[in-house]
Amino acid sequence: MIPLSNKQGRNEMERHITTASDVSKALNTITGGRLPLNLADLFSGKNPFVVIKSSNIPGKEVIEIPGLVFGDPGQPVKKLAVLMTLTETAIELAGATGVDAIVAHHPIADAASCGGVTLKNYLGLYNIAAFELHEAFHGLHPGLSLLHGHRAFRVEIAYGGIPGNIMYVGKALPEVKTLGDMLCRLNTLMCMDEERSMLNMEREVRNCRAMEETNVATGGKILCGLPDSTVETVLHIFPHTGFTPDQMEQALREHPEIDTVIASISRVPDGHPLSAKAEELGLNFVVGNSHAMEISENGLPLALALQKLLPEVEVVIYRERYTSTPLKDFGSTHIQAYANMIAEDYLLKKRG
Repeated sequence: MIPLSNKQGRNEMERHITTASDVSKALNTITGGRLPLNLADLFSGKNPFVVIKSSNIPGKEVIEIPGLVFGDPGQPVKKLAVLMTLTETAIELAGATGVDAIVAHHPIADAASCGGVTLKNYLGLYNIAAFELHEAFHGLHPGLSLLHGHRAFRVEIAYGGIPGNIMYVGKALPEVKTLGDMLCRLNTLMCMDEERSMLNMEREVRNCRAMEETNVATGGKILCGLPDSTVETVLHIFPHTGFTPDQMEQALREHPEIDTVIASISRVPDGHPLSAKAEELGLNFVVGNSHAMEISENGLPLALALQKLLPEVEVVIYRERYTSTPLKDFGSTHIQAYANMIAEDYLLKKRG
């Protein structure tokens, strides 16, 4: 006869099967209640995290919907994947490895996020629930500044009156005294030695020294200043949000103690007006982590928070890794012959 305590324990486990609804509750806890709770909340216009993103290209806008995008709220979730951007590659990996739910950081859209077909057909095929958490996740933690070696004491999300124009001003951490310290910190936290080793091994295996990879190609870099240049007060900007050289001058007037500018998530090339303005103003200028590193900046903390709230769920992280290969070096001689035949006989052949 099973002791009463064991029966109770088994019953407790049976009553606490994690569902997609539990994942939604966990995401709402993490964000402090930013998820829409019902259709009225979703379409009322009162939730600032339900956002339309549009470049005014006909038919290409998307609405961010924090929380469950596809799936039955009651479906069980035993294995959950956290990733940045949902693609058909991620869906296939999930389907092949028993993932029940995907939490994507970036907005999910029919066709764009699922190989040109509908989310319903593709995710439904593998019975995968899909969640997104983009703007509703932003601003919840100081990770970007800490990873780059400073603690922000001022955070603007609409600097100059421009929504989304984010700007931080921060003090360097005690262990970050120079630009060299800052880059060393990024290299260590982002495991750049491992990334370089991975690329070198792939180059050898594929016999292609010309292969490039995103994280290695976009590593931290000093554009103005030297490795031993002193860092005390940091202006941290994100060029893709619209930050301008004039705004850099304005920030320096507001905080004349600024000595270093960091551009991260999006980057600027040598000679860009932003780095040129920093040089003119006598400031250091560093490009930090690119957007490709966001799985570490945002994805890993989110995954850990979900694991703590849903301890019975197996949580995995999907890491994107893009490589560039010269056309002539891609694949085997057999697949090159196949592709050439298709190109010659079907794509370029003149039709009568």
